[in-house]
Amino acid sequence: MSTLLIASASFVGFILAYHTYGRWLARKIFGLDEYAIVPSQELWDDIDYVPTKREVVFGHHFTSIAGTGPIVGPAIAVFWGWLPALLWVVLGSIFIGAVHDFGALVISMRNRGQTVGDIAGRMITPRAKILFLLVLFMSLTIVLAIFGLVIAIIFQLYPESVLSVWVEIPLAVGIGFWIKRKGKDLLIPSLIALGIMYLAMYLGAYFLPIRLVGVVSNPVVAWTLILFAYCFVASTLPVWTLLQPRDYINSHELILALGLLLVGLVIAGISGQANLLQAAPAIASDVPVDAPPIMPFLFITIACGAISGFHCLVSSGTSSKQISSEGDAQYVGYGAMLLEGGLAVTVILACCAGIGMGLFDRKPEGRTYTYIERTNPETGRQIQGREAWLARYSSQIKQTADGKTTGGWKNHNLGQKVSAFIDGGGNFLSIIGIPRKMAIAIMAVLVASFAATTLDSATRLQRYVIQELGNTCYLTPLTNRFVATAVALILGGIVAMMPGPAGAGSGGMILWPLFGATNQLLAGLAFMVVVFYLIRRNKPIWFAALPMVVMMVLPAWAMLHNMFNFETGWLANQKYYLVVFGIGIQVLQIWMMIEGLIALRTAKGNYPELPPIAEASG
Repeated sequence: MSTLLIASASFVGFILAYHTYGRWLARKIFGLDEYAIVPSQELWDDIDYVPTKREVVFGHHFTSIAGTGPIVGPAIAVFWGWLPALLWVVLGSIFIGAVHDFGALVISMRNRGQTVGDIAGRMITPRAKILFLLVLFMSLTIVLAIFGLVIAIIFQLYPESVLSVWVEIPLAVGIGFWIKRKGKDLLIPSLIALGIMYLAMYLGAYFLPIRLVGVVSNPVVAWTLILFAYCFVASTLPVWTLLQPRDYINSHELILALGLLLVGLVIAGISGQANLLQAAPAIASDVPVDAPPIMPFLFITIACGAISGFHCLVSSGTSSKQISSEGDAQYVGYGAMLLEGGLAVTVILACCAGIGMGLFDRKPEGRTYTYIERTNPETGRQIQGREAWLARYSSQIKQTADGKTTGGWKNHNLGQKVSAFIDGGGNFLSIIGIPRKMAIAIMAVLVASFAATTLDSATRLQRYVIQELGNTCYLTPLTNRFVATAVALILGGIVAMMPGPAGAGSGGMILWPLFGATNQLLAGLAFMVVVFYLIRRNKPIWFAALPMVVMMVLPAWAMLHNMFNFETGWLANQKYYLVVFGIGIQVLQIWMMIEGLIALRTAKGNYPELPPIAEASG
């Protein structure tokens, strides 16, 4: 029952926040005007700027900001216990993450759909624009490398997910062209496409699991290259051909999967089969010594589920160019972040109460497999409850000579993090009568679809950043969308193909330790742009200034700990490349703050108007 009560309280809190705090921001602070001219109408080009119904924009926005972030982050953070993770997700989503996403969206809409990095040049100083774009460029390069790896790992671990993920692409393109030519509504075709995807899940689980093992020497590398080739095409196509219909389908996929999870959670909670209090510690007392301290790393580990700097790129990079009315901004910007918080809450419950319902091992059966209960060899009973959670999260913990525990944090690899949610969610689905094999397929496709959405959205966003850098630095070839996209993917591919912790194709993991702090620092810098926008408009700033300080201090603290800790720091372990990158990012942050202090003297009430469109584009 505790599992059900916590889930209910969290979702009720999100709904109340949307209709109170979110409405206050929309009406009193940003003064949304549903009759104002928006970028999608003013600059309509049928490629990036396309006026779109708010439900479709919501689908794109939500699936782009979600990805695997609210899945991987909470799945790691429950290592410290479920209570701190839950509190940060709920409170962070309402008071920090949703404000960040909403603010970036509105400001971009009122600046012709420019990205936050471009807007920083007008709201703060021209130098701030270059600094911001450099932070964006480094962050997105790592995102491209790591998300390609995430999807490749899912395809390798869960071959039943491959067919459905790739079937969705031609379905989305077909729907996009049909809607464009016929002018019909997108809802019915997307629901039909979702039904076909579920059929593909069934075929993939029972008859057609697609494996590259034995076909190529390194399946992860092969999948990554295939995904990058897809991204080049997907991110250069007009948004209506693939991005909008695919993300709309994915949003329905999430709603259906989340609904099934919640039904399973309700039944499991009422019946007592899922008991959060007994399955996992509220606050873990036996954290391995090699794990970083909960403060500040909880707030860096859980990013997308509470706040993520990447979201400001989606808000100002793609969503602001598609919204057809300012009145839709609260629904898209504030509402999507709250739904992502709801997803993160579900992940926490799946990784704790769901895993506590029991562990299962795969047993091969020809081309496919079945699931069997994992039992304790000493008792012969199925591993359930706290024992199951420990088996998932602490199976590789070892005792050091002085009696301390070590090894659990470092050995808890990417596949384990994703599998914790897929397996725990599969337990919730199986309790409502869905066969385990199909339940696992549903969860695996959900994760892979979200990751694929984020991957090609990040490619499109990196293209915008490179084009803006090209314009600013007078590098004309980089302003071409095909050249900029190729540069983005080549650089991301170079990082991805470097030999990393998991061998060839896992190069993104080398720089991944930088991403958590850099991503959250990006959120702090985006808040700085929001604050300057409000100052120049003579608006209150406290609700954005406080999160700005938090999201600048915590990432800097985490970065300094990572670099200079005497035992686990990068410098102590001779990871000099990470130290160099870390120092560079810290210098950019400090420089950006100095630029802000310089601009603050003359900012109040001094709002720079946009240049004429002809001049801006020339």
